[in-house]
Amino acid sequence: MHRFAHRATLSRSLRLLGAFRFEQSHPARFYGALADDTAAMVGDLWRDAVGSSTDGTTVLDVGGGPGYFSEAFAANGFHYIGVEPDPAEMHAGPGVAADATYVRASGLALPFADASVDICLSSNVAEHVAQPWRLGAEMLRVTRPGGLVVLSYTVWLGPFGGHETGLWHYLGGARAARRYTRRHGHLPKNNYGSSLFAVSAADGLEWAASTGALIAAFPRYHPRWAWSLTKVPVLREFLVSNLVLVLRPSLEQVLLPPDPR
Repeated sequence: MHRFAHRATLSRSLRLLGAFRFEQSHPARFYGALADDTAAMVGDLWRDAVGSSTDGTTVLDVGGGPGYFSEAFAANGFHYIGVEPDPAEMHAGPGVAADATYVRASGLALPFADASVDICLSSNVAEHVAQPWRLGAEMLRVTRPGGLVVLSYTVWLGPFGGHETGLWHYLGGARAARRYTRRHGHLPKNNYGSSLFAVSAADGLEWAASTGALIAAFPRYHPRWAWSLTKVPVLREFLVSNLVLVLRPSLEQVLLPPDPR
């Protein structure tokens, strides 16, 4: 992982942190920056693990959202396929890159054959589904042996666990959602118990280790020198913020995917 580790600097972390405050007010500014960084990260992980160019590599993006990622991945030479269950979300952005493909489907039941894509990515989706490791099992199923699964999610006890409800989630997700509704007159987009769930770093690491395919785990937005936080129980729940799990399935793991529990 030396390519991405070399790019995981403090300046990158500060740049991404600065973009986060525009998620609600200027989504193009936020999601555009996130998409560019994600495409570069996945490209680095692919070259480090596989040793080949990303040109023509198929990436299946589970929860692809409104198209920002399609543009970024196309610009980096990938063949992009986006999966999104919500049609409103699918059309909320700038549109899909010309040579990209979009499919309306759930990440819990991907309409793709076993071992059919080179890379399966899920960026900030696992915390929005009630069965995150069923999502992970589906990602492993559709990824070819020797390919990559990159599953990144927001850790509940981190500072961004409550999403737009702010740090109030530390007093309980339901309470934070009620407070947000009183202040804004509508439910939060990421509503605890229906579209936002408490997912821990420990659970993700345990699931990934159980697959036998885990090759790396690190905090997505931290500089390289802070990656060791992932190994510290309890502390990682509060300081990792967003955990990246990188898995490389073998033939046996594709044919016999792990129990999603």
